[in-house]
This record gives sequence, C-alpha cells and structure tokens, in this order.
Amino acid sequence: MRNLNRKLLLSLTILVGLFLMPISVNAARYYGVDSSRYQGNTLKKVTPEDSFAISQIGGYYNGTFIPQTTYQSQVASGIAMGLRMHTYIYMETGSNQVQTKQMLDYYLPKVQTPKKSIVALDYESGASADREANTDNVLYGLRRVKEAGYTPVLYSYKPYILSHLNRQRITAEFPNCLWIAAYRDYSVMTRPDYNYFPSMPGINMWQFTSTAIAGGYDYNVDLLGITLNGYKKEHPKSETKAIEQGQKADNTPKSAIQVGNTVRVKFGVKYWANGVGMPSWVQSNTYKVQQVSGNKVLLAGIMSWINVSDVEIISVTNNSNPIIGASYYVVKSGDTLGGIASRYGTTWQRLQELNGLSNPNWIYPGQRLKVTVNGYAQRAYTVRRGDTLSSIASRLGVSLSSLASRNHIRNINWIYINQRLLY
Repeated sequence: MRNLNRKLLLSLTILVGLFLMPISVNAARYYGVDSSRYQGNTLKKVTPEDSFAISQIGGYYNGTFIPQTTYQSQVASGIAMGLRMHTYIYMETGSNQVQTKQMLDYYLPKVQTPKKSIVALDYESGASADREANTDNVLYGLRRVKEAGYTPVLYSYKPYILSHLNRQRITAEFPNCLWIAAYRDYSVMTRPDYNYFPSMPGINMWQFTSTAIAGGYDYNVDLLGITLNGYKKEHPKSETKAIEQGQKADNTPKSAIQVGNTVRVKFGVKYWANGVGMPSWVQSNTYKVQQVSGNKVLLAGIMSWINVSDVEIISVTNNSNPIIGASYYVVKSGDTLGGIASRYGTTWQRLQELNGLSNPNWIYPGQRLKVTVNGYAQRAYTVRRGDTLSSIASRLGVSLSSLASRNHIRNINWIYINQRLLY
C-alpha cells in the first residue's frame, strides 16, 4: 500500500522480530501482488506461480473520494492471466462512521470482483485518539462488506493495530480477517522470511515485501486459502463487466490477435522472433500490439517482434467495431502507403500516424489499415532533439498522463528522436 510509513514499519518490525515465533510453514501457500494506479492499467506477475492479486478500487481521505481509474482494467487483465482477483479500499475515516458509510455506499456497488471475493479495508492512517471508537468504525465497515456479499478483510500493520484498535474485538467477530504488512528489509525478495512474521491471532495474509521486483511491487502470501473465496476451480463464481472482459481475452485464440490488443510476455522467453536475445526485464511486462504479421506481433513502445506463442492475450479490442467511426482498407499486392492515402484523399504521413507505423514501407498484403476515424486522421507529433514528454505535452496543450497513456509509455523518460506520438 502506498501510504504506509515504510521506514517506521521496517524499524518496528526489526525491533519486535526477535520476540516473534515463526508460524508453521507446512500448509499450502498462495502468492500474489496488490496494486493501485501506480502499477498502471495491467498487472504484472512476479513469478509464474502467482495465483491472485488485489486491486485498489479507490480511496476515501477525510471526506474526499479518490477513485482508481486503473481498477477495472487491472481486474480484467488479472482475470485474463488466470489470477483470482480481489479488491481493497483505502479507508482514512478514523472513527467517523458517517464517512465510512459514504465511502462504502459509493464503492461497494462498483466492485468488479466476484461475490464472496475479498474486499479489504486498508486502515493504516487517520485513526482518532479514541481506540474503541476507531474499532467501532472498522467493525461497521467490515459488517457492511459482509452484508454486501463479500469476504471482509482488514489491512494494516501490527504496531498500528495495537496502538489504535482493539484487535480482540475485531477478531472475535471476524476470525482470521487480518491482512498484515511487515517487511524484513527492502531487498528484492519473492518468498517470505518467516523469522519476521508479525505473529498475532487472526492473520490470514501477510504482505512480506514492497520490493518483489526491482523498483518495487507489494507481494503477499495467502496463509489460509482466503484468496480462493469467490472462485471455484480458479474461475469466478459470478460475473461483472471486468470479469467478462478478462474472460473474453483469456478465451481469444492466438490466431485472432489484432492490432490494439494488449499482450503479456510469458516467463522464460529468451529470444525475440528474429533470434536475438531478449532482456530478462521484458518477461511478464505487457504491451500493445502495433502490427501483426503471420505468427509474429510487433510490440508497441519497445518496437520488437515476438512470436505469438511467447505471449498471452490480456485485453482485446471489440472485434465488431474496434474504433467507433473507423474505416479500413485491406492492403493488396503492389499497394504503397502513398497510393492508399491518395485514394482516400489524405496523406501517407497521416496514415502512418493513424496506424502507428514506424516505417511507411512496412505494409504487407492482407494488412488492415485504418484510413479514417470519424472522418479524420489522428494527430501526431515527432519527437525532436531536446524534447521531454512534459515539454511536448505542454506544447500540445494536453496532460502528461494522457500523452503517456495514449502512446503506451510506461516510463516518461523513455522517448527518442523521431518517435511519433499520437495526441
């Protein structure tokens, strides 16, 4: 969780670690990430064994709603990867049950994970000085989650619970409802060190690191199988829009991959389609498909071809109408981009921009090219020496975030001269 005081948490964990008894490690364990808008629209598996993920639907900060626009797409992408998806809400309402009611009235109807799945309340900041009033508020929230048909879970860290809540009252009514954060350190780790387990009654999940990968990713171990709730044989027991989108992508055959689909590079892939070695950091990352050629796809942003057997489909465009108002032309033998453009009263540069072609000569028979969208081609900007994404956004009168999102740019510092940016 992003609002956790990491330094305080680490120091307190180390201080109490010597006094804690490790739990039994014989039971089955499940591993998975938790995510918010900082992880973007699609999730990332940390290891091939990941089986669940928990996505933030939004937060409530002292009367202010902050919905996460990435929530639905994260749930859908997780379902497409075969993950059991769950939900959490950042809850900064202290002892104020009126605010908690407002928060849950707003977010519970928007939950996109299945009934009986986890809806966790992230209570790690904003507690009042009244310990019992804080507890009353948390219990009210957990009851509301249960009444709505979900599995109630409380996320926090042990010192915060001991200082601000009556843990005994909470676990008496909701046994094993605690999801606790406690880190050994900030080195990259994908399996927990049980010498640092934050022992106390009622724990079902342990967030044992915030650095499962370099650069950071919260990682969790499900100790009691609670992430199976809402799922039957790994499949959701009920449907939502996000689940429908994820299952559609999961059921789409590789032969039907289209431009605009999002794909994830599988673990263990070592080579691009041309036989050149692939950097290990590409594995498990997701990319938009920019071009399709036989059994190969060109990944946008990274501009490299990969075999379709080395990716899995995470999201698909609407095949019946991928872009509202779009017209298409199927390339024939002997066609050139300039010839197609003149046929439709436009320029080859506009068609290049509209289709995200890095080279206007890279077209082939059978390729579908957008020739107009609502009667005009999308606008594009060519990166020049000295440009930054921020300066380009300012020059074009668009936001930095929308420019990065439109062009599938994960790192705003990774742009290059002559790159075409749609806006």
